[in-house]
Amino acid sequence: MGFTLISMARTCLEHLKPLCHHGNSSLLTFPLCKSPKLPPPARSLCSGDSGPHPSGKQTHRRNPGQSEGPGGGRKSAVRTREEGPRGGVMEERAQSFTLRQRTSFSKSVFAAGTAKRMADITKRREAGASQEEEEPAERTVRREGRAEPPDRPLSAAEWRKMMESSRNPRRFAVQMMTLFRSGAELSIAKSLLTFVATETGTLSYELLLLYLAMCVNGGHDAEVPDVYDIMRATFPSLDTGASGLFIKSFSRTGRLKDAIHILQEVKKVITPSARNYGDIIIGAMLHGQTTTAWELYDELIKEGLSPQQDVWVSLFSEARKRKEEEEEGEGSGVMSQSEQQERLLGILLHMRNNQVYPQQSLASSIRSWFESLPGQKWTGSWTDATPKGVCRCCGSELESIQLSTEEYQQLRDRVMSNIIQGEDVFNKTTPEELEKFKWFVKKSPVFDVVVDGLNVANLADKSLRSETLLAVVSELKLLGLNVLVLGRQHMLRPSVSWDRRNMALIRQKAHCFFTENISKDDPFLLYATLHSGNHCRFVSRDLMRDHKACLPDEATRQLFFKWQRGHQLVVDGHVVAGRRVRFQNILSYDTIVQTSGESWHVPYDDTEDRSTYEVPQRWMCLTTTRRRRHGP
Repeated sequence: MGFTLISMARTCLEHLKPLCHHGNSSLLTFPLCKSPKLPPPARSLCSGDSGPHPSGKQTHRRNPGQSEGPGGGRKSAVRTREEGPRGGVMEERAQSFTLRQRTSFSKSVFAAGTAKRMADITKRREAGASQEEEEPAERTVRREGRAEPPDRPLSAAEWRKMMESSRNPRRFAVQMMTLFRSGAELSIAKSLLTFVATETGTLSYELLLLYLAMCVNGGHDAEVPDVYDIMRATFPSLDTGASGLFIKSFSRTGRLKDAIHILQEVKKVITPSARNYGDIIIGAMLHGQTTTAWELYDELIKEGLSPQQDVWVSLFSEARKRKEEEEEGEGSGVMSQSEQQERLLGILLHMRNNQVYPQQSLASSIRSWFESLPGQKWTGSWTDATPKGVCRCCGSELESIQLSTEEYQQLRDRVMSNIIQGEDVFNKTTPEELEKFKWFVKKSPVFDVVVDGLNVANLADKSLRSETLLAVVSELKLLGLNVLVLGRQHMLRPSVSWDRRNMALIRQKAHCFFTENISKDDPFLLYATLHSGNHCRFVSRDLMRDHKACLPDEATRQLFFKWQRGHQLVVDGHVVAGRRVRFQNILSYDTIVQTSGESWHVPYDDTEDRSTYEVPQRWMCLTTTRRRRHGP
């Protein structure tokens, strides 16, 4: 900041001494809180996550020479591991089902980008041409009367004239500062601060915070120390937004001690954010303080926070750049290469255990690090998997989506206790009805597939619901499967939606259980499917996110998601009379970071459209030279 502004600010401080509590030397002496009365743009700018990240999501479709992805390719059914007296029958039915899947299954509902594509289709269908035409006009109306920032620094007289002509002179400076972005407008913002300091004898916290955000987000780090000195001397405490911005700027300019000091002060009041930790970790790696970076990383994990991906990019990239520093303790804060290698492999295991999928920028850093390891001859490739779950690059078989016997039993117990018998289960049914259903399932043959009747029927228009449900049940019956249809009592009353003959045919082809109309059928569906064994699947469009959230811990929720992806059937498209019913694909392999020792396979995001309940379709294959061979 210029000499004039600093001098003016320091003069203002003399008038503020009675209010500043200079006797208190702590930067954060009062509970941290979000700045009061900040407008939305200010809150956005002051966020610890503000500004672009080095590892921001990128969209990489295909590089020359890459293998083509499976796209909408068909995939095989899950492998059946069911044992017992009915094992042969279950295996035979699974094989029959497999044949049908290979000829009539499309891309999975869990494939990355599916939800976004469906939302776009729905939006295009619903959007009217008139709305599209009116929207620009509405935006134009809203912008009328909005103050525009000047294109050059103004004198005090010019600022005063502009302020007096504004709608709200008291908020003029703050509103004007929110319009500044960065770059050439920095000098204009400085002239505004000089005017305010001259005019009012003070600079408000809110105004300085907006200026600070502008400097940090615009990369004007040389201005930040002066703002820091002014705010420390003027105000008894800093909020989380200002603290995060100072941490970000000081970390990337090498003032790590100051950044860590602010972090420690924040910790006295609240748990710092993952972004706060991440900024210092990135700065420490950038400036060669490897040990400090890993100590803070361990602290971040211990706090139960999830590292942002640019932190992992920094750890892998900087480790590759500094691999020549092999000696233990060489330089200040340098970690040995072997220790770093162990820690970085631990990050991959963390991704596996927490079902984290790296963005392509991070995957590229991981690949470069592997390929730089001396004497190990790792080679990385972008690839995908065959429908049978085989890597197209090296020919390795990926882990099965099927749960082990132990995993299945653990999941079944947790679902029974937390969802079926949970505290709110009787908000969805009654004790008598639940017991009646349990007895029904117990005395029935083991089911191969459970159908959410109402959910499936609602795929069609009102007049075709029973016909649609009948078509789906008939398709499953053709495969030789023992089918259970769950519905509600009103479906048994003849109406436009529920044709008497269609419902009679459904009851002939499948076992049926109809709950009370006020009951929720999801708990019944989960109970019947899990009770029937690991081979049993269910048909529904419901993604069960509410039920997954009821599970007690993240490990169980991940286990539920794995089971769901291997067992949920979703009708593909519309059901057309006279045509076979198609279902979306069920993957035979698990989409998770995995290793065999001589190879690593890492699923990565190559799209910005993946929802949280979807999994990537692209893989990074890392193998040693002796392991690599051409794929299938």
